[in-house]
Amino acid sequence: MNYSKELSKPIFKIIQTVSDELNYQTYVVGGWVRDLMLNRTQQKTDIDFVCIGSGITLAKKVYAKIGKNAKLSIYKNFGTALITVNGENYEFVGARKESYRKTSRKPIVETGTLEDDQKRRDFTINAMYINLNTNNYGKLLDPFNGQKHLQEKKIKTPLNPNTTYHDDPLRMIRAIRFATQLNFKIEENSYLSIKKNCERLSIISQERITEELNKIILSKTPSLGFKMLFETNLLHQFFQDFVQLKGVEIVGKHEHKDNFDHTIKVLDNISLKTDDLWLRWAAILHDIAKPLTKRYDKVHGWTFHSHEFVGSKMIPKIFKKLKLPLNEKMRYVQKLVMLHLRPIALSKKIVTDSAIRRLLFDAGNDIDDLMLLCDADITSKNPNKIKRYLQNFQLVRKKLKVVEEKDQIRNFQPPINGMEIMKAFNIKEGKEIGIIKNAIKDAILDGKIKNDKKEAFAFMVKKAEKLNLLLKK
Repeated sequence: MNYSKELSKPIFKIIQTVSDELNYQTYVVGGWVRDLMLNRTQQKTDIDFVCIGSGITLAKKVYAKIGKNAKLSIYKNFGTALITVNGENYEFVGARKESYRKTSRKPIVETGTLEDDQKRRDFTINAMYINLNTNNYGKLLDPFNGQKHLQEKKIKTPLNPNTTYHDDPLRMIRAIRFATQLNFKIEENSYLSIKKNCERLSIISQERITEELNKIILSKTPSLGFKMLFETNLLHQFFQDFVQLKGVEIVGKHEHKDNFDHTIKVLDNISLKTDDLWLRWAAILHDIAKPLTKRYDKVHGWTFHSHEFVGSKMIPKIFKKLKLPLNEKMRYVQKLVMLHLRPIALSKKIVTDSAIRRLLFDAGNDIDDLMLLCDADITSKNPNKIKRYLQNFQLVRKKLKVVEEKDQIRNFQPPINGMEIMKAFNIKEGKEIGIIKNAIKDAILDGKIKNDKKEAFAFMVKKAEKLNLLLKK
């Protein structure tokens, strides 16, 4: 089969010319070829090339022909080179064979044949090659029936799966990632091999594991991936906190829901509404503290009091362990986990404007994301109950809108700052400043005064008098 018509990108013609000049056999390989077969090429901005020869030499000559907009990076230790141009990455490598030590992920790399290169590929669907030389331009090489497995929607390794997964244990998570993204099945022997070799994941850096995990989370139906990660015991190797959510405990007539199943359902629900990775992480972690806060009460059954508070406190440790960013992304997830129960209380018919104001103040610009999380958190099997809960949250949204339009509370800054307080009473920095500022903030949120400088000033004077502070004359 020939795919010369599909090789329309200018980069392919440049590589054709250079390869002929160098007398190199050169191929486009991997994900780009796979996605071409699946009509998904528009999603791929990274393209891999392999040649029989020096990948670095090939890349240098291609780079020289591309022009000024390109950037060339050479990795001598790995024998690879990367060209970046117009937002796309082109990676070049010479055909090679790899061997591995039992305790190390780092391979012993040697120059190899095309067959050697084919055998080192992770899956058959990623081991298809399209020739870029003039005499065979566009010709497909498919040594392991990758096309057939695409049609069968099957993830299969080129070699014995024990060999493939032993060589690079990250491929076990990659298998699950591809199965999740493409809605494929992992071939049975391969799946059993993942279970058998799961503990070998320990030699892989957490950064590489988390990169694959995030791709699973960003898939259309991430629950598929999490189920497989759990069933194969891979999840147990790096995310025990999440594993602990699994299971149901029964005492008498009281049982609680399986919080693992509930959480991945919440994740699927929110994935229908957003592609935001960190909002999806908030869904993953919203009930993470339930195993720690689980208590049994003879009257009320199982309770998980304060799990939102405990969960928010757990997040920095989880993020650090998983090598996730410890910045505003983490704080965003913390905030949503902390607040995810608050809107439920506001769905009651009688609720004060003060409570609405405080949620608006605490959530700030993330209030809409919080409400999306609350919607996703409804996983009842009773359609009437789901309908009622969603209606309640729509009521909350209306209340939030009314109060926001009236009081402009979202991310508001108190109308009087610390410098103004010090100047008004001729005082230096001290605890009194904080007391007065908090009093003004609470008075506004409680509706005692408007979010107005004049009213805030009058309130400040009265509060200051109680602290024996007199207005400067």
